[in-house]
Amino acid sequence: MAAFSFLAGLALGPIVGLLATLAMDRVMPRLPEGATAPRVAAGVLTDTPVDHAPERLATWVHYVAGGGSGLLFLGLVAAVQLALGVGASVALVVASPVMLALMVGFFALVPLPRARGLPRRRLATIRRDWALSAAAYVVAAAVLVAVAAGV
Repeated sequence: MAAFSFLAGLALGPIVGLLATLAMDRVMPRLPEGATAPRVAAGVLTDTPVDHAPERLATWVHYVAGGGSGLLFLGLVAAVQLALGVGASVALVVASPVMLALMVGFFALVPLPRARGLPRRRLATIRRDWALSAAAYVVAAAVLVAVAAGV
């Protein structure tokens, strides 16, 4: 990863993020509440109940957030490398659980509590399914960065 310039990282981040989002898309439909997370975001943005949130907006939010998360992930990997003076492989091992915690924590603390129309009994399943989807994202992103860095 040290070989990436700042501009290369800016270009690579959204690509990694979008590809990792596509990997996440393979997991989400297999989970009971897997596809709910993007609708939660769309529902919060439009102040509508989750089950009536605009599907097109949910899709856009999903992919924009995924691309932006790719930038964040590459930034975390670079920060770990700089702060600890380690190689890309160690930085990926350290940054990956941090990224997963950020993704799950943000979703569970920001949009999910603001979502309308969700019975409390669904919340634990939504959080669990989001955590599994986010884990798929992080694994895919880590593999993509490792390949790009030649690890």
